[in-house]
Order: sequence, then C-alpha cells, then structure tokens
Amino acid sequence: MSMLLELTGIEAAYGKLKALHGVSFSVAQAEIVALLGANGAGKSTTLRVISGLMKASAGNVVFNGKPIANLRPDLILKLGIAHCPEERHVWPEMTVEENLRLGGYTCSSKTELEQRLEKVVQPFARLRERYRQLAGTLSGGEQQMLAIARALMSSPRLLLLDEPSLGLAPRITQELLDIFRQLRDGGMTIVLVEQNVHNALSVASRAYVFETGRVVAEDTAKSLLGNPDLLRAYLGG
Repeated sequence: MSMLLELTGIEAAYGKLKALHGVSFSVAQAEIVALLGANGAGKSTTLRVISGLMKASAGNVVFNGKPIANLRPDLILKLGIAHCPEERHVWPEMTVEENLRLGGYTCSSKTELEQRLEKVVQPFARLRERYRQLAGTLSGGEQQMLAIARALMSSPRLLLLDEPSLGLAPRITQELLDIFRQLRDGGMTIVLVEQNVHNALSVASRAYVFETGRVVAEDTAKSLLGNPDLLRAYLGG
C-alpha cells in the first residue's frame, strides 16, 4: 500500500508545555484515517503540525514522498494539503459564493476557478441552494459544509478535518459523513479528528488512539469498534 502521508517521531510544544511526544503514523492514498482521544490528547496539535500552523521540534513529516516539516502553511497548501480547523471560521458578511471563491485563490486562471466551484458544490446541495446567501445567516451545519467546501477549493490531495460534527444535529452529521465517503471514493485522502468515536469509525478504515501526546493504539476501525475495553480505557466509553 502506497503511503501518501507519513509522520515519524513528531514532537511539538506550546512554550514549555510539550504537546506531542514522538507521534508516528501513516495514511494511504484514498484512505480515511481517524485520530481518536480525549480532549488535550494531541490530535488537533498533530493536524496543525501537518499543515504548518505549528512547528515540530523534532521528527519528520513526509507528504507524497517529500519532507514538509516546518514549511510555511501556504507552501504546504500548494503541495496539496488543506486544513479545515475546528469552529468553522467562515466570513459571515460574505456570501457562500464569495467564501468559496476566496478558498480558490490558488487557481491559476478564471476558467480553473469556475471549474473548481462547479466541482466543489456538487456534494453540497445545501450550499448550491444558498449560493447568494450571507454565510453568517447559515445554520451551524451549513457553515460547517461551507468551511469544508472552501478547503476543497484548493483541490487538495489530503484533507485535514478537525471536529467537523461538533455541535451539529445527528441528521446533519450523517450528511457530512456521507460526503466524506463520497470524497474518499473520488480519491480524496482524509485525516479526521472526531470526538464522536462511532461516527469516526463508521467512515474510517483505520484509527490511531492518542493519549497525552502519544499514539497508544492503532487498529482497523472494525477491530476498534469490537474492542469496548480499549475504547473505554482511552476514550471514556
């Protein structure tokens, strides 16, 4: 299996507080991998290191065969990694369309931008219906869809998703999970940080369990779902 992303011995800290202690894992092309663990376990920090928003103090990040640890975030984006952080962060006074167009700033031509817009909104029927609506007037679920679609406007090979279902109704969460499956089936690789373990394992093929900045377990999603003792030990249930 060809690995698109490989982390080896990643360490990172917030000032004197060490957040990651030798984190290592890999993700194959067109695979969804979940990062599981309690709050503060290091999952979001790991995504930030991958996307360049946080510097690693040690270790290597290799994407598509190239070392990218500590490159600038804009360069990492251009290489094909898009990061959709927690809390959405859409531009509320701009329309859905304007938010999406800003996400496509890496496009080299107007034609390419229009093609990406058409492709990106296909899985998001709600966004197509609200194309001219101000982003700040969307529901929480719709804003989350917009944030993900905006990240996809850079045409990434790897999508980093941090708590995409946080605070959303179950029906909207299921819509998002279906979209993640569609993206994977279309060749997208996804690293998913998700507090709801069963949601994460319903779409992921494999998962890594984090505890206090370390990877403490790794297995297939099916095996983890069948191991309630491990889930209870590290995730509280």
